[in-house]
Amino acid sequence: MPIQHFLPPAGIKSPPLSFATRVGDLLFISGIPGFDEKGALPDGFEAQFGNVVINIKRILVEANATFRDLVKVNVLLTRASDVATMNKLYAEAFGPAPYPARTTCVVVALPNPQMLIEIEGVASLAKR
Repeated sequence: MPIQHFLPPAGIKSPPLSFATRVGDLLFISGIPGFDEKGALPDGFEAQFGNVVINIKRILVEANATFRDLVKVNVLLTRASDVATMNKLYAEAFGPAPYPARTTCVVVALPNPQMLIEIEGVASLAKR
């Protein structure tokens, strides 16, 4: 079965990875931080969350999918104090219910000390 790779946007400095890979009917989305279109991370949590959503949506659109196709999402936060805000923003961005299965973890750090959030996921492209 061939593997389709979705590369980072042009001009974004990225570690050695694909932003997503598709194999069969599954799309695996790498952990996406809250960088903007120029590759910069804003200071605030809400701004970073908004950028994560934009970046994931871009990947889903490129794969001819939507947020409704997500089946599993992992959210990594660096501050437990952001959980309530994340849940509110997440419900708005990934809703309405039913939502994908989700795990939320508070981690000591992400690769860049400015990163406050990273979201990865798996989408079903069975109808695509």
